[in-house]
Amino acid sequence: MKKIYLFFSVVLLALTACDNYLDVSSDSKYGEDYVFGSKDEINRVLTSVYATLMSSDAYGQTYFYDLALNSDVEFKTFSSNIRSTNGDDFECFDGTQHGSSVRKFWNKAYEGIERANIFIQGIQESAIFDSEDTELTQQLGEAKTLRAMFYHDLVVMYGDIPFSTVPAYELESLIIPVTDRNAVLDTLINDLIEVAPGMTYANELQDGVERVSREFCHGLIARMALTRAGYSLYPNKSSMSDIGTMERQSDYKDYYKIAMDYADSVIVSGTHELNKSFRQVFIDECNNVVDNADDPIFEIPFLRGSSGNVGYVQGGSVGATDDLTSHIWGQVNGGARLNAFYRYSFDRSDLREDYTVGMWYYDAEGQPQVRTDYNTHINKWSKLWANSSSALGSDSKNNTGINYPYMRYADILLMYAEAVNEYEDGVSGPNGQKAIDAFKQVRSRAFSTDDQAEKVDDYMTQISASKEDFFDAIVNERKWEFGGENIRWKDLVRWNLYSKVVYDSFMEYYIVGSLMDGNTLDGSDKYDNLPTTMFYKVVDNPGDINIYPNTSLPIIEFYNPWESTLSPGGDWLMAEFYNWGDENTEYPKDQCSYSYRGYIRGGIDATYESFDPDNLPPVRYMLPYPNDALQLSNGAYRNYYGYN
Repeated sequence: MKKIYLFFSVVLLALTACDNYLDVSSDSKYGEDYVFGSKDEINRVLTSVYATLMSSDAYGQTYFYDLALNSDVEFKTFSSNIRSTNGDDFECFDGTQHGSSVRKFWNKAYEGIERANIFIQGIQESAIFDSEDTELTQQLGEAKTLRAMFYHDLVVMYGDIPFSTVPAYELESLIIPVTDRNAVLDTLINDLIEVAPGMTYANELQDGVERVSREFCHGLIARMALTRAGYSLYPNKSSMSDIGTMERQSDYKDYYKIAMDYADSVIVSGTHELNKSFRQVFIDECNNVVDNADDPIFEIPFLRGSSGNVGYVQGGSVGATDDLTSHIWGQVNGGARLNAFYRYSFDRSDLREDYTVGMWYYDAEGQPQVRTDYNTHINKWSKLWANSSSALGSDSKNNTGINYPYMRYADILLMYAEAVNEYEDGVSGPNGQKAIDAFKQVRSRAFSTDDQAEKVDDYMTQISASKEDFFDAIVNERKWEFGGENIRWKDLVRWNLYSKVVYDSFMEYYIVGSLMDGNTLDGSDKYDNLPTTMFYKVVDNPGDINIYPNTSLPIIEFYNPWESTLSPGGDWLMAEFYNWGDENTEYPKDQCSYSYRGYIRGGIDATYESFDPDNLPPVRYMLPYPNDALQLSNGAYRNYYGYN
């Protein structure tokens, strides 16, 4: 990696970026005749847009960690029944406009948008721009796609947003008007449809999938179209304290058609396939191996030692003594976690479960310890997966340089299958078999050759019987395929399933916590075989990445971790799980009561008993406009959804 990053410091000398998009001055305007007078200079300015992506305030951490909201997949615990003073409790739907996470992502996204707007205007007005020059049309497409990526994620997180496609120095007022989310998405979709024909496929680009390609442009059109087709939380403009209502627009089917067509365009291009094993995709990312023809469609290109916390916040945590580890891989934070019950949702033969879900971590001596608390680790990426020649050193921490796969081909295939099922009311229509085949490609990779007949072929026949069955299977397949990638809650929102899943997940934690207190709630019988005691032993590393990607450190072997069993005897050790009852209060422990507290809570101030499972209120997943933006808008912006 990564030529893109190397120009960044040079570009910043020409391009003044501001910490807050409302504070853009005329310094952002510079000599376009000079900067856009040659292809080298044009490429350097484009690099500044990419550089914004790599900030830890944007896609280097905040996007996939700080703003990964709790669900039945990603899950962060909260142990207090009151909001933290920093206002950053967004994962449990209880943050405030003062929270640093919303401010960081908002400011960085608008910084990237401003840079993209400057570039787009500059290149289009450049004397050397020629619509027949594929190098320049590719660069124009990159900037427009990156701008659409920033805006789309802002829409998903904030709803209606300030929207402009021209540089700030061209505006009469720096207070950009708030635009309806659907109008924003319509503009971006049409913009990318127009620019996509001038773009190049990843396998023809010098930097491959580390650069925006035609496939990613088409894939982003499909993703934005599914957002536009789906449900969203709309505010009650007459009451700032009202949470709002979940709605979708009456023209939603038109956007399923767009998603179907543009996901299909990636498929028929034949430029990507799922040839590698599921785990190898992520192991390669941890070793800076870039494959331009396999699963990744667009990887955000971080630089080792300088940017990116992928594999530091994910993976089993790794302790240190005096900031030094006993091995060459260094410390791992391991704070990005998965719901404790997520692993039980997988088929026992599904190869993705064993690799996605991490059940242990390492102490300062390099010895594995069973993770027995309220969640499990995300094992798709870890600094430990780097081979010895790529290890960052015993004193290393973050800035791993591991790429983040913002979009994968598996997503394209499942978006296509979903869009066909919705647009054609099932998979018996003209594109039904192609939708089944797309779905099947993803599922086939998840099972061994011996399991293909039952778990793939028979399964596909079963789920293709009706639109409802196929949709339910899509909901589950995306759950298993994208664990730990901060996709689940967004999918649940557009399907209008977030309330149900959050309610069910809360009840799961609360029921199990109550059982540990000797209390039974409705549904307790479901957990009769829950393995509250598991048996394990520490064994030598097998030296096989198909068993464990780190081939040096000792590992843990579990004895039947799926259900409760008797002790196998011998040298097996015992680990106690789900010790979630609080003997002092006779309630489940606070982590069970308050990890969804902005929506539903247990404990002494419980609200869950008032919930009607058949008529659930919406989840307030929308983020507030940050306080700085509110203040600088001089009253033009207002927070709804109960942020008052």
